[in-house]
Amino acid sequence: MSITLDLVGHEFVQGRPLFRELTADLVPGHSYALVGPSGVGKSTLLSIISGTIAPSFGEVDLTSVHRTGWVFQNPHGVPSRSTLDHATLPFLARGMERAPAAAEALELLEQFKLADAAETLYRGLSGGEAQRLMLVRALAAEPDLLLVDEPTAQLDHRTAETVNSVLQNVAGRGTIVVIATHDAGTRDSCTDSIDLLDFQ
Repeated sequence: MSITLDLVGHEFVQGRPLFRELTADLVPGHSYALVGPSGVGKSTLLSIISGTIAPSFGEVDLTSVHRTGWVFQNPHGVPSRSTLDHATLPFLARGMERAPAAAEALELLEQFKLADAAETLYRGLSGGEAQRLMLVRALAAEPDLLLVDEPTAQLDHRTAETVNSVLQNVAGRGTIVVIATHDAGTRDSCTDSIDLLDFQ
């Protein structure tokens, strides 16, 4: 499995490309930090890699990707459902029975230091806790490709380190992980970095 970007570029206003001629092979076991200042096109490139939007130029080969996980910058959930409910649902959707699904969900919550909030309703979570829960929910679906937009933006330094470490472990298990980030710690924790300023 791999994702190939061949001379990819994109523009919203004709003649003013966000980036251009970006060529890369994204492979399992690697994590890729998309970096550059605000407005350079990091979130747009995530959408192109996901196949959600087509690039203005070039081609993207996603034929070997069967399941994509998305974690957006602004978390969202059901206010009246618990943290554990949110984490368990992807396991249930994969056909697991409730008891083993909840056990798997608790294990993931523990990795992201959310086990103590398992019974907390979503509306009672802090912004950082909700963001981590979105990561748990995405990983529970076992994606081939995991796309993450600014995962540490609402987190303190110690929690950000935990999230970065877990994301690298996910990549190490054979998932392609692509992260749009301004965080130098996240960038440095990734195996590879793509600076969109290099493709202006």
